[in-house]
Amino acid sequence: AAGRRLFSTTPSAANGVEALKPLSSPACQRVFDAVLRRDGAQPEFVQAVHEVLDSIAPVVEQRPQLEPLVSALCEPERVVHFRVPWVDDKGARTINRGFRVQMNSAIGPYKGGLRFHPSVDVSVLKFLAFEQVLKNALTTLPLGGGKGGADFDPKGKSDGEVMRFCQSFMTELCRHIGSFTDVPAGDIGVGAREIGLLFGQYKRIRNEFSGVLTGKAMSFGGS
Repeated sequence: AAGRRLFSTTPSAANGVEALKPLSSPACQRVFDAVLRRDGAQPEFVQAVHEVLDSIAPVVEQRPQLEPLVSALCEPERVVHFRVPWVDDKGARTINRGFRVQMNSAIGPYKGGLRFHPSVDVSVLKFLAFEQVLKNALTTLPLGGGKGGADFDPKGKSDGEVMRFCQSFMTELCRHIGSFTDVPAGDIGVGAREIGLLFGQYKRIRNEFSGVLTGKAMSFGGS
C-alpha cells in the first residue's frame, strides 16, 4: 500500500490519513468500519462505500434489519486477478494485469464495462463495480453489476499489438463470463475495435456465437 492514502473516520494528520465524517447510522458505521479494516488500502473503493452509506443511512437507521444486506453489498462475490502476457511488435514479452470484479448478481448476471488504462487496479474496479450494481438496479432490468479491465494502455499501440493483447486477455477472461453469467461491455480504452477482437477470441475458444459482450458492431450481432 506504499504511496496510498489510507482512510479513517477520525481526523488525523499522521501518516497522510484522510478523515471521513462519522456516519449518522450506527449500523452503517459498523459496515463501514468492517470495510475500512479489510480494504483500507483501496482509497477509491473506500470513498465510494462511504458516500453510498452516508446516503442510505437514514433508511438503514429506520430499518436496522437491512444491516446484513448492506454489508453483503459492500463485498464482491468474486474478484478475478490474472496475468496477461503478450508480445509487442519488436518481439519483446510484456506482462499486464487483468481483472474482473463480479460484485453482485442478486437480480441478474453481472453487467459492466471493461477498461484498459494504466490507472486500473483492484481499488478502482471495485469502486466502479460497486456503483455499477446500484446503477443497473435503478434501470429496473434484471442485471447485476461488475467491472473489469487491465492496466494496459492501447494508446500508441499498433493494431497488431492491441490484437495480441486482447486475445491474451480474453483467453483467461472467457473462463469467467457468459451470456447468463457475466456480460462485459466497453469502457475507457475499449471501443468497437477492442470489443470485436475480444469477441473473436471468445468465439474461437468457446466455439459459440452468443451474446457474451455488448458493444459489438451490427455486422456481427450488435444493435
